[in-house]
Amino acid sequence: MRRTLPRRWACLVLGGALLMPYMMVGVLISGLVHGESANLLLPAQVGVFAAVLPVVAVTGLFLPVRGLSVNAAQGLLGARVETPPRQAGRSWQERRRTAAWFTLHLAVGGVVSGFTLAIVPFTMFTLVLPVTGRSTPVLGFLVTPGWNAVAWAAGGLVLLAALVAIAACAGELLARLAPVLLGPTPTERLAAAEEHARTLAERNRLARELHDSVGHALSVVTLQAAAAGRVLDRDPATARTALAAIEQSARTALEDLDHVLGVLRDDRDERDERDERTNRGDRDGHDRSRGNSGSADSSQADSGRDRSGGGGSGGSGSDSPGSGVGSGRSHDSPGSAGRVFANDADRADRADRADRVGRAGRAALAPQATLADLDALVAASGAPVRQEVGDLAGVPAVVSREAYRILQEALTNAIKHGTGPVRLTAAVEGDDLRLEVANGGPKGTADRTGTRDARARGRERTRTGGRGVAGMHERVRLLRGELEAGPTDTGWRVSARLPLRSSP
Repeated sequence: MRRTLPRRWACLVLGGALLMPYMMVGVLISGLVHGESANLLLPAQVGVFAAVLPVVAVTGLFLPVRGLSVNAAQGLLGARVETPPRQAGRSWQERRRTAAWFTLHLAVGGVVSGFTLAIVPFTMFTLVLPVTGRSTPVLGFLVTPGWNAVAWAAGGLVLLAALVAIAACAGELLARLAPVLLGPTPTERLAAAEEHARTLAERNRLARELHDSVGHALSVVTLQAAAAGRVLDRDPATARTALAAIEQSARTALEDLDHVLGVLRDDRDERDERDERTNRGDRDGHDRSRGNSGSADSSQADSGRDRSGGGGSGGSGSDSPGSGVGSGRSHDSPGSAGRVFANDADRADRADRADRVGRAGRAALAPQATLADLDALVAASGAPVRQEVGDLAGVPAVVSREAYRILQEALTNAIKHGTGPVRLTAAVEGDDLRLEVANGGPKGTADRTGTRDARARGRERTRTGGRGVAGMHERVRLLRGELEAGPTDTGWRVSARLPLRSSP
């Protein structure tokens, strides 16, 4: 309480200072109405105080005072007010809560400020009475030297203690009400929860895409690398074809990885910015002043160590072209050249960070793969695939993107867990998109050993808890379609039906 009382008292005085313009205007209007001269230096009329509070409430309804109030509550009152989310417009529920807080802050702050302006000088005056040695009129009473003056001094101290208690209680009241009135409204909490749910859904979708893309690429790389190793000596052309398939698959997976990481990095930056804004508001004034005074001394010493030591490591990176120049300058002059090197290192670091952010932003905005990219997908797999693709121009973009990922995972499973050539079918039948990926031809074309191997690999995949089939089921369920996936007599088969139009 003793640590927070000065800051809370300052918050109350701030409320009184904000109330003063309203009080002065109220006293001026009251004097004009009653034909009296207005005393603007001491607007202490109770009627004017009561009359200006509705005006204060209307001001809180329409003026953007919420940010100022939140900062005052966090920095001075020490209240843990959850930072409200940013919204395009202000709801009336938020306006009413802010107006209630603004009115309460100014009303309580005005009363405490008035008591402070009256009691503190009065107490100081009464403390001087016992040492003056002469009679002094105080509030219509004649204070004589001796015990009478001592009694007045004691009364002044009692009033001062009462003022401290009133300020402490008023500050505690405002600190308890600040999270209720200034925190997010139920509507804002609901909007934040919906945004959080959308973020989680997006992250889940990105995780599925990353699994499908990278898993497919690694499967192709593994199989093609093994095939290239077996035929490298006797058939270099086939080996080169396998290596080309490895390169293409790795490039595609890298692009998808850049896309996912770019989106996640943007989301993380926004979340870090919100957390930093909240934490900055939660710090109290004493800690901030102490941190500023300490950082003023330590930042100079730390910056010299970090820039001279960290700059060397930055100069060795290939993404910081200017750091090599900075390190060369640092050897010429250990004095001013060190500062030049620090500036060069800072510029190089900012340029490198900007380049990474730019690449992440371009990757995040890159178009996602659709059924139009099936030829590239099949070519990158390096496996013998027979395509039976119909006219897919009328497939909606959402269905096309999900169908591409389903076919990608199905092709991966067919290559990993099946035997023989792969048949890929994609065609529109009525209001549905039909997808099928299977190994081999009709039933019975594979021998029993191959059948047993395919079934064994399918069971092993089920035991290891692979996420590919689960991801396909989730995609199909979101589109309200149907999916069949699993080992067959000829290897592996995935069949899906996706509605082209969502049904109610």
